Amino acid sequence: MSVPRVYAEPIGGGALARAALDGTAPAGWFLPRPRGTESWRSHAETVRSAFPGARWLESLRPALSPSGAAKERLERVAAGHGVVVTTGQQPGLFGGPGYTWLKAISALTLADRLEREIGIPTAPVFWAATDDADFDEASFTNVSVGTECKRISIERTGPEGLVMSQMPLGDVTTQLDALINAAGSAPQSAVLDALRAAYHKDATVGGSYVQFLRAILEPLGVAVLDAWHPAVRSAARSTLVDALNRASIIDEAVALRIVSIERAGFRAQVARVPKLSMVFRSTIGVKERVPLTQAGDAALRDDLVLSANVLLRPVVERRLLPTVAYIGGPGEIAYFAQVGAVAEALGAAIPLIVPRWSATIIEPAVDRMLGRLGMVFEDVKAPHTAERRIGERAMPAAMRDALESLKAGMELHINAVASAQAAKPLVTTEVVEGARAQLKHRIERLERRIRAAATRGETEAVRDLTAIRAALVPQGERQERRLNFVPLLARHGDSLIAQLKAGAALHAGTLIGSK
Repeated sequence: MSVPRVYAEPIGGGALARAALDGTAPAGWFLPRPRGTESWRSHAETVRSAFPGARWLESLRPALSPSGAAKERLERVAAGHGVVVTTGQQPGLFGGPGYTWLKAISALTLADRLEREIGIPTAPVFWAATDDADFDEASFTNVSVGTECKRISIERTGPEGLVMSQMPLGDVTTQLDALINAAGSAPQSAVLDALRAAYHKDATVGGSYVQFLRAILEPLGVAVLDAWHPAVRSAARSTLVDALNRASIIDEAVALRIVSIERAGFRAQVARVPKLSMVFRSTIGVKERVPLTQAGDAALRDDLVLSANVLLRPVVERRLLPTVAYIGGPGEIAYFAQVGAVAEALGAAIPLIVPRWSATIIEPAVDRMLGRLGMVFEDVKAPHTAERRIGERAMPAAMRDALESLKAGMELHINAVASAQAAKPLVTTEVVEGARAQLKHRIERLERRIRAAATRGETEAVRDLTAIRAALVPQGERQERRLNFVPLLARHGDSLIAQLKAGAALHAGTLIGSK
């Protein structure tokens, strides 16, 4: 059976993320990444020293509810006073976009590599942010079907601001059918069976997400933590109360960090909301930010359920888990510049963030279409480039030759005019060069129109190109950011997972690096 090809790519991101990755961000914004085995071992020793024994696992076990390979690995790490590599994501419909899985596999392979290199037991943990209340983000996913990128979405069935752990999923039969149809005649039925088992009308958006992720990730050895579970809320409460008691200090620290970021020519990833703390409060699952003026009172109320905002969450996680590194995408890398300010204001350890692996999956059918077009992946990523090549190939040779002669003739004659003008000026040089530019523009416009007409005649090639883009750069975005990977997993199963692990393992090696 033919297998897909995995194309590794740079992670990308904005200027701040790139500065963090190449080490040019100002000192103090990020915890420096260890370089080489000894540096990583020293960092891991510092992390594990704050977590003696297995108490952290026992307190969070109900929220992790680990089984199989994930359970065995977590228990081995806790017994050996080890560390964890974490990553996470808020719920996305049917598992969300592809980077959800790339994050998890990046955490797995970095944990594997660290354990082998530094000799300290290490486990991967996926933090499922079911305490998130952004339904718009959780309510849809996209699949590639033929020449289209199709959106699958659900309707809200609960109030605004309700955490996804409590947001009713409702009847998603139609949406499930659409996703399963996108998988086609998928031989890996276990993936689709797990999807059906998790997403049913009695589930919640967050609960179905956690159940599905566990079904896929736990056999690989990746534990999944349910962030809204009472065990997490209980373990995190002391840090959240501390954050409320220091709310004004934290707010000022973040404001100063934003000023520093902007003065350095970057843009802060997370905007500061004036007069609001970093802590959410809730009594019935509907979250709201605690105002700074009410932070002290909220800290004293036992009836409030507290949770962290995006900048405080990594600090909370670092206090709950012996996290040696958090695997993040470019947006997360950027906002960790602000996370450091929160940690310092709380007197807490600054979490270490490292980049996830980035990749595009090219299925055999798509590879064959690329072959028919005589192109590679890079050719179809840029707008218009592939269309230009199709049009040029379809254009009659006589027309191509005629256009080249026209361009060469224009240059020849306008150069003659320029020479005569230089010998005896009658008009300004600007007039001659202006005419050159106008003639060149008119010829290029003629060429574009001829090429476009030739392209329209290549219906099969255009159809192939449209299908390729729907699969690889849907709606002009990276595949991993736009498409749901369940159809890919259902079609290729273990062979795809093995390739993803192999690629991510190479990335893990670069993260450990050398001195």
